[in-house]
Amino acid sequence: MINGGTTHLAVATDHVIESFRNQLWPDYKTGAGIDPDLFAQFPLLEEALSALGVTVWPMVEYEADDALASAAAAAERDSRVVRAIICTPDKDLAQCVRGSRVVQLNRRTNVVMDEAGVMGKFGVAPASIPDYLALVGDAADGYPGLTGWGAKSSAAVLARYGHLEAIPADWRTWGVNAASPAALSATLARDRERAFLFRDLATLRTDVSVFEDVDELRWRGPTPAFPPLAAQMDRARAGAPRVR
Repeated sequence: MINGGTTHLAVATDHVIESFRNQLWPDYKTGAGIDPDLFAQFPLLEEALSALGVTVWPMVEYEADDALASAAAAAERDSRVVRAIICTPDKDLAQCVRGSRVVQLNRRTNVVMDEAGVMGKFGVAPASIPDYLALVGDAADGYPGLTGWGAKSSAAVLARYGHLEAIPADWRTWGVNAASPAALSATLARDRERAFLFRDLATLRTDVSVFEDVDELRWRGPTPAFPPLAAQMDRARAGAPRVR
């Protein structure tokens, strides 16, 4: 990204996996089962990025996604910012997309998703993404959604009503093409409070203090700590066994 001309950037990390969301939902994702060798790389990642001169936001109480959402919101409020690019494929960050000014970039596929792209992929506007995830669930984050509410049904209903509380109790008034609407309505009525909880889990916080001025994110080159760290990594790599 730097070689490509990026001038302002920051990286958010999950310094710890658990967050305040684990207190809201006991089955929310934890660090259990993560390979210790992978875990051991997290501090090195933060150290290397800082030495490179890249701003790092190591999250403890909040998640890295909350930091990205807060940064995108702050950047959007700054009239000097032409475009804010959130570099992650995570679907929950789609809620932060605003028109073509705040976009999401999947660097694995090199696809940029603006607001029209969110609508095309999920069938709902960015503002409805937390409601959508509340219904369909998010296995990566550890909450299941509501029984029977699949991607198509959720998108069809939310495309018309936007948010959970706006969905009429009488399914006969929905006027959308959804499979088994009576069953969906009954499930939503029965598990309404759980749906609101899942939406809260899916809603990224935008009030995390990550920077005061966007110029804090300007990359000014590697710090003096970078050359010796890079040399240390080179020595470790040179001494590593080759795998065929």
